[in-house]
Amino acid sequence: MNNVFVYCEMEGSHVADVSLELLTKGRKLANELGCQLEAICAGSDLTDVEKQVLPYGVDRVHVFDAPGLFPYTSLPHSSILVNLFKQEKPQICLMGATVIGRDLGPRVSSALTSGLTADCTQLEIGSHEDKKAGITYENLLYQIRPAFGGNIVATIINPEHRPQMATVREGVMKKEILDENYQGEVIRHDVAKFVPETDYVVKVIDRHVEKAKHNLKAAPIVIAGGYGMGSKEGFDMLFELAKELHAEVGASRAAVDAGFCDHDRQIGQTGVTVHPKLYIACGISGQIQHIAGMQDAGIIISVNNDENAPINAIADYVINGTVEEVIPKMIKYYKKNSK
Repeated sequence: MNNVFVYCEMEGSHVADVSLELLTKGRKLANELGCQLEAICAGSDLTDVEKQVLPYGVDRVHVFDAPGLFPYTSLPHSSILVNLFKQEKPQICLMGATVIGRDLGPRVSSALTSGLTADCTQLEIGSHEDKKAGITYENLLYQIRPAFGGNIVATIINPEHRPQMATVREGVMKKEILDENYQGEVIRHDVAKFVPETDYVVKVIDRHVEKAKHNLKAAPIVIAGGYGMGSKEGFDMLFELAKELHAEVGASRAAVDAGFCDHDRQIGQTGVTVHPKLYIACGISGQIQHIAGMQDAGIIISVNNDENAPINAIADYVINGTVEEVIPKMIKYYKKNSK
């Protein structure tokens, strides 16, 4: 009762990385609240799925295993969460801000009239004083995310209704195993008690999943270009530099919107979140929504002709100059020294 729940997204019999990241964060939140962490796994052929989640510090695993639960469809999964939450009354529910999470989260929060904050970049526990009503709320979930086009960072709370629900993008939280031998309770539910037969009216006849063309999230070195790169041809320089450094190329939203780079390389609040050892930002001003996607990089180098660019404030090293001047010199240097 009143525990922290994480909905685990399934791809076949495997738990998605974003869900494992949320279990890591969920464990920390549960420790702070003095409650248990519970995971929900719904899919087909989920033999031993608990072995994937228990090491992250999960105290109870709710397994819903039935043929109609994979591939994901909206109605059965919504019924599972709504009916389970009415029974268990969690105080917090977390899920990935994926295609599935963006479909499922609003359905569940609407059915339970609980509210939902999407695309959070931080989750913390804190108190809130309602001075008008003279009430102080303790142990609320601070749901933190950029708002108004990324111009401010908003902290959103839900003092009255439960569960407090939030979605988080993949890569925002760090995935860390707590204990390989962590012991927790596994509950295998009778799916028919939670999902009416009519929920299976939609059936997936064919499904095509296209693998990513690059590995931006796991790259140790990321070279990212902004609107300051000037053109698609400008990005060709970054790809050439990336080849020499064995790096991946990313982009800011402004560069993607201008057509300089493909959308799947976009880094930031509306793109992917990366944690490389080295991040080279080229011609990027550093709006808050971009910084949200790369601020945890080990070393940040900014190449910019604007000394007052916001990204320079978080950069470890700043190279003040135009990208047309600096990048070719870097390419020449690395070519010379990699032989």
